[in-house]
Amino acid sequence: MTAPTPPTPPTPPFRDPRLPLEKRVDDLLSRLTLDERTAFLHQFAPAVERLGVAAFRTGQEALHGVAWMGPATVFPQAVGLGATWNEDLVRRVGEAVSKEARAMRARDERVGLNVWSPTVNLLRHPLWGRNEEGYSEDPRLTSAIATAYTRGLRGDHPVYWRTAPVLKHWLAHNNEADRDTSSSSVRPRVLHEYDLRAFRETVEAGAVAGVMPAYNLVNGRPNHVSPYLAEHLRAWTREELLVCSDAGAPSNLVDSEHYFDTHEEATAAALRAGVDSFTDHGTDSTKIVARVRGALERGLLTETDVDTAVRRQLSVRFRLGEFDPDPAPYAGTADFDTPEHRELAREAAEQAVVLLGNDGVLPLAPDTRIAVVGLLADECKLDWYSGTLIHRSTPLEGLYERFGAARVSFAEGVDRIRLRTGDGRFLHVPPSDGSASGARGAEGALDPALLAGRTDLPPLTTAADGTELALADWGEGVLTLRAPDGRYLSVAEDGFVRASADQPGGWVVQETFRLEPHGNGHLLRHLGTGRPVRVAADGVKVAADDADAEIFEPVVTERGEDAVARVAAGADVVVVVAGNDPHINGRETEDRTTLRLPAHQERLLRAARAAGGRTVLALVSAYPYAVDADAFSAVLWTAHGGQAAGTALARVLAGDVSPAGRLPQTWYADDGDLPDLLDYDVIGGRQTYLYFEGTPLFPFGHGLSYASFGYADLSARVGDGSVRVSFTVTNTGDVTADEVAQLYGRAEEPSVPRPRRELLAHRRLTLAPGATAEVVFEVPLSALAFWDVAHGRWRLEPGPYALLVGASSEDVRLSATVTLDGEPSAPRPVRERGLAAADFDEQSGTEIVDRTRTAGDAVTPAADATGELLYRACDFGPGVTGVTLTVAGEGSAEIALDGVPAAALATDAPTPGPYDYVEIGAPLAAAEGVRDLRIRLRGTLRLAHVGFSG
Repeated sequence: MTAPTPPTPPTPPFRDPRLPLEKRVDDLLSRLTLDERTAFLHQFAPAVERLGVAAFRTGQEALHGVAWMGPATVFPQAVGLGATWNEDLVRRVGEAVSKEARAMRARDERVGLNVWSPTVNLLRHPLWGRNEEGYSEDPRLTSAIATAYTRGLRGDHPVYWRTAPVLKHWLAHNNEADRDTSSSSVRPRVLHEYDLRAFRETVEAGAVAGVMPAYNLVNGRPNHVSPYLAEHLRAWTREELLVCSDAGAPSNLVDSEHYFDTHEEATAAALRAGVDSFTDHGTDSTKIVARVRGALERGLLTETDVDTAVRRQLSVRFRLGEFDPDPAPYAGTADFDTPEHRELAREAAEQAVVLLGNDGVLPLAPDTRIAVVGLLADECKLDWYSGTLIHRSTPLEGLYERFGAARVSFAEGVDRIRLRTGDGRFLHVPPSDGSASGARGAEGALDPALLAGRTDLPPLTTAADGTELALADWGEGVLTLRAPDGRYLSVAEDGFVRASADQPGGWVVQETFRLEPHGNGHLLRHLGTGRPVRVAADGVKVAADDADAEIFEPVVTERGEDAVARVAAGADVVVVVAGNDPHINGRETEDRTTLRLPAHQERLLRAARAAGGRTVLALVSAYPYAVDADAFSAVLWTAHGGQAAGTALARVLAGDVSPAGRLPQTWYADDGDLPDLLDYDVIGGRQTYLYFEGTPLFPFGHGLSYASFGYADLSARVGDGSVRVSFTVTNTGDVTADEVAQLYGRAEEPSVPRPRRELLAHRRLTLAPGATAEVVFEVPLSALAFWDVAHGRWRLEPGPYALLVGASSEDVRLSATVTLDGEPSAPRPVRERGLAAADFDEQSGTEIVDRTRTAGDAVTPAADATGELLYRACDFGPGVTGVTLTVAGEGSAEIALDGVPAAALATDAPTPGPYDYVEIGAPLAAAEGVRDLRIRLRGTLRLAHVGFSG
């Protein structure tokens, strides 16, 4: 007799896709033990085998293609995607990236579906090292492009997500120097009108799964314990957003920022503030788990706090289809390196090219003899957040393909040198056995910072003749040296110098050197280790110190400018391809110091111009430069354009494509036009196109075409809650081309400083010669409002508003004025409410700091300064007789009404700590009616609030 078959256990509710997502999450959460839930708080959440729950990793870089996990389609850098001003294109790029992420995960489970992209930090300052990662200096353009990318990443299924995008980096993060300890002082108007806006509009669009806080502090408080996560971020959507920490940031709260005394306190504070997943200590979760357990034992956390964070992670995992018994809609996606993706990469690279100036030399005639020169002329550079190239196209290769090799000559422009040692011999690159090794990162790595250099090749030696090396100076004396076989000199963990790297790269670049004058020669200092190079019996290696270093004499065999002059002499047009290497002098961890091109590249430009022909400057870079644009027949800019960069540039030069990229940020003419990198007050500092009052080299939104366009028939009609703006655009040229129509607004009679003009809407459209298109924008009136610090809310001011239509922020073709009803300004009700110190109208010499570790702002004089705060239109009603300041620290305050001294106050003694507030008071003279109030602060006083009485 056969034994009866045991009954099939019932399907647990969390695996039933017919149930609402919330019920499925609740069910799975209820089945997890506290230890299992605690373990889920680390980036690498372990499997729970008894429930059939797989391991899960938050975080997969995918900024412009799937990164770090081996070969993938590489699209233009994010700033290049921003330069397209084309949401439809960027959505399609996001869709392709998410499809490749799914396809790659199917064969490599290390590939994650919780993608840490896009970056929506605003490109406020062009010297920021991570300029390449953002889309624009304008919050609306940034939000439009980010929303398009996240929609592509998410997919269009109503329930399931192809990937789950996380926005980076919350908040006000534009400096790499001291990025984990510096504080961005962000006044309320800048916070609401600028920094929050890009995040808010993207989150509200509904395709965002989470946010990553930035390393820095805002107003004295680390972003990883920011109250804005709850106060603003989570108020913008009903979705369960997953907040993932940046790598190592939880430990920074104690180790570098010293904001908390213990890691248990710091971890508890971050979790309560809204951080749900802790990226710390790589794959080792034991430290974070121990800290959470310690916080629970000390009563700093409750199980409810843990459950809230785990619930958010599970919500994302369910939306990705992980717990469905049958494959979710996107589970079988296999699109990878398809012809469509390759074509899309080329289209994106073409649309990212910006024509900055042109005297008619472009497009190039088919029979043009071209000399292409420059350090980037035969390069297809990747950045830290790139995948590994499957296909590759350099400008030289693109021009060969388009014009034919017979019409194109080339000179890289490197200096060719030999390095002579003290005994008269020269550095020598020995031959290798030809063993193949893939490009760095080709195999994929969860943390590419841990990828080691090659040690399988012989180290450098010395020889009588030595080896001629190609030297490129990338600025500030930072050099790369390349062997004749194309490999760069690099230093591996064993300290030996080898010609072993296909490109400079890595978290700590091991391929850069500096020649430092020393005695009768030079030290060759390896910048990755900070140590000089020496010659030893077993090969060339880094020395322990300068005393043990070799003294080298560089012997130049050819100057780069001589090679450029030689090929330029036989050309009709010289195309100089200049710019940056994304791993050197301006990248994550390192800000730039100047807008100028490196001196080496300036030498090449001079040589090209001196040849007497026409010169085209093609800038390929992650950020703006200050160049003498009038010295060239044409100037173009493109970000590093990914795998199709060279083909795209050649097609634009040839006129196969009319350029229509537009600048996503202001190009300043000189370093003197820039504010301090740490000045985050775009209003007071008159920063970006919104407030800059100087003359830019090229304005925001600028870009030329091979066609011309006429604008006409402007109509502006105010309706219920919006302004309907329409106009026509006509292609008056003789080639089909794209135009980017831009609409800006400006308050004509503002009561507070407002932008000179701000982007309200834009549209990229394709027009054949003679074709006309009507463009219609429905602009909500809220887009013209500002943050009223006097009352702590948005306010639309009544009065006239200019509507400006054109081809850039400065190229205005049509304008109209509409008069809007709004809410008139009202004085501050200070008699009833007092003043929050940070709600000033103007300031000088102050910075905003944290009132407490959990919430609130205070204002203090900047280091060694006297600070002043101005509060306009304070309504004292029939009068007050006393003033009370809530302060911490030590110092004094002087109060004036309409410029007349009215009170002076000082602390009797310093408070015990920066968060120990006391009240100090004094009589206040002549305080009645509406007055402007000015407060002068001295010392280390932290002012939180001003109250009035009597």
